[in-house]
Amino acid sequence: MWFMIFFNLVRGKGRLKSGPLKMMVTIIYFILKILIIVVPLLIAVAYLTLAERKVLGYMQARKGPNVVGIYGLLQPLADGVKLFTKEMIIPHHANLFIYIIAPVLSFTLALIAWGVIPYERGVLISDLKIGILYLLAVSSISVYATLMSGWASQSKYAFLGAIRAAAQMISYEVSIGLIIISVILCVGSFNIIEIVLAQSNGVWFLFPLFPAAIMFFASALAETNRAPFDLTEGESELVSGYNVEYASMSFALFFLAEYAHIILMSCLTTILFLGGWLSPIPYFRGGAGWFGLKAALIILLFIWVRASFPRMRYDQLMALLWKSYLPLSLAFVVLVASILLGFNGLPPS
Repeated sequence: MWFMIFFNLVRGKGRLKSGPLKMMVTIIYFILKILIIVVPLLIAVAYLTLAERKVLGYMQARKGPNVVGIYGLLQPLADGVKLFTKEMIIPHHANLFIYIIAPVLSFTLALIAWGVIPYERGVLISDLKIGILYLLAVSSISVYATLMSGWASQSKYAFLGAIRAAAQMISYEVSIGLIIISVILCVGSFNIIEIVLAQSNGVWFLFPLFPAAIMFFASALAETNRAPFDLTEGESELVSGYNVEYASMSFALFFLAEYAHIILMSCLTTILFLGGWLSPIPYFRGGAGWFGLKAALIILLFIWVRASFPRMRYDQLMALLWKSYLPLSLAFVVLVASILLGFNGLPPS
C-alpha cells in the first residue's frame, strides 16, 4: 500500500506537485525500487551456494550440507556469520586503498548490472534503449577489479592469477560480443525488452541460432570463471589466484560477485535464446515465474558442467577461443546477416 502511495505521488497523481517533499518521495521511491531487486538477489546468491553443494553432493553420491538447519537450509547463514566474524587480515606490503576498494568494486559491478534485467514486461529498474551495451560495458569494467586485487596484494601468486584471469575474461568477451551481434541482427534493437518480444511469435532464438547459443553458454562459463575454465583460481599452481591475499568479508565479496555474475549470465542466456519471461506453452500467460524457471535450468547446467568435466589447461582454453570460437562466431555473424539480407529480413534501422 505504501509503495503504491509513493508511486502515485511520484507520478504526480497525489497532492505533491513540486518542492523538496516531492524530491524526497522520489528518492525513497527509487531506493525502494532498487531494494526490491537487490535484496532477493542477495538471498538468491546465498542460497545458490547451498543449491550447488547439494546438487554436487547428489551427483557424487553424498548428501552435501545437512546439519545446520532442516536439510541444511541455514548453512548459507552460518557461512555468512563465519565470514563476518573472521579477522580482517591486510598484508603490510599491500597498497591499502586499492586492496580495499577492489572487492567492493567487484561486488558493486555485479549488482549494478541488474539494473536493466527485465523479469517481466515493465518489471525492471531502468528500461535503457542500449541495455545490451550497458551489460557489456559493466562486464568489461569488472576485469579492472580483478587486476586491481592482484596488483594491490603485492604477491607474485596473486599478480600472476590476476593477469591470467584478465586475459581469460577479456578474450571470451570478444566471443560473447559477436554472438550477441547475431541476436541483435535478428531483432534490430539493443533494448533487452524488444529482444524478448521479438521471440513472442513462438520461435525462440535457441532454435535458429543453436550453434551461437552453445558457444554463448561455453563463453559464459569462461567469463564467470567456472569449471572447466576456472583457471583464475588454480589451487594447484597459484595457491588460489588473484584473491589469495584476501580473507574475511573482502574474500566473501569476491565470492558473492562470482555467484551474482553466474545468475546474471543465466538470466542473459534466458533473455537472448529462451524467450525471457514468455511462456513455452501456447495460450499460457508468461511472467516472472517462467523467467526464473528458465534461469534456474541454466544455473543447473553450470553446476552439472562443474561436476562432469575436468579443468582445462590454459593453452587449451585460449586455443578454444582464438582458434575455434572467434572464427566460428565471426562467420556466424556473416551467415546470419547474409541470410537475413537474402530473404529481405533485416529489421529496419
